Amino acid sequence: MGKLLCDSSTVAETFQTSSPTVPWREPNSATLEAVDLVDQTIASTTAATWENVIGLEDQQRRHLIKLHTKGVLWKHPNEQGSSLVFRLSHGGDVSADGNCLFTASQRAMAREVDARDLRRRTIKRFLEDFGSAKEEERQVINEAIRNMYSPDLRNGWGVHVVQEVKLLAKKEERVALDLAIDDIVQLGMQRELVAESIYKERCVPVNDDSSWAKYMSISGSPDDEYDIITLQYTEEGLLSVDENREGHAAAFGDDIAIECLATEFNREIYVVQAHGSDAMVDEDNCVFFLPHRPRSEICEPPFFLFMKGTGWCGAGADHYEPLIAHASSLVSPEKVALVL
Repeated sequence: MGKLLCDSSTVAETFQTSSPTVPWREPNSATLEAVDLVDQTIASTTAATWENVIGLEDQQRRHLIKLHTKGVLWKHPNEQGSSLVFRLSHGGDVSADGNCLFTASQRAMAREVDARDLRRRTIKRFLEDFGSAKEEERQVINEAIRNMYSPDLRNGWGVHVVQEVKLLAKKEERVALDLAIDDIVQLGMQRELVAESIYKERCVPVNDDSSWAKYMSISGSPDDEYDIITLQYTEEGLLSVDENREGHAAAFGDDIAIECLATEFNREIYVVQAHGSDAMVDEDNCVFFLPHRPRSEICEPPFFLFMKGTGWCGAGADHYEPLIAHASSLVSPEKVALVL
């Protein structure tokens, strides 16, 4: 699952370039189809066709088939004349366990790397880049983190019906937290209100760089140091408390994480959202390509992730799936379906 902001450019621009840079390697026509992409033969047998992808409306499916048939043209943003045409196929389902950003990215890149390792590398990249940022840039990033995970509940209700506050509970302290809650509940107070108070008092709010790194490290594994506690609010007040007693909840990937992944691999990442009729868009505008540029020299072709949009609330769905990008030398750039 994933949390995606409407505009990631503001966050991306606040980091300084700190990753090692490698000159762009322009592929020639003989090797164009195999430049750090899934092999065409393998992809043709493993990537699901758009006709077989579940959960798509007809207008979404038609538009995605058109993109695959005609291809999309990607131009290197800093190198004149460097471009590739990609045909995009669905890369198959991935588990909706909260780790889907990293699982989908691993499959989209076709790299021999574990999804948990991608999560660790993402956090490491964030801490290194954040540590080298200027103070005003650090403030912008921390404000973005607070807005996502510790929002001001006095505002934002014109956009969101429900807002969430994320807290981190140390696994080793869960028993003590439960005892503290139970002691007060015995006095006749409502459990949800007691739990809200205790968790807010004793748990770590996700509201800055340090707590974001702790939060994003949570994969829903017993090896995690923290469990995620989620408080949900409506404009009237507390709606629910997700205590995550089994500790299976994982931190959803967000824009900051995607940009750190892009920087780690020196390549752009495009999140492709396909919106249905509930978003009130026509067929020609039902697919959006949201770019996330690295804070470093781009030296590899981009890779693509997919989201089935669910209207405009939250700017999309909450689950990433991989897209398989077939580089093509057989498509004329003038005849592509879209220029990125």
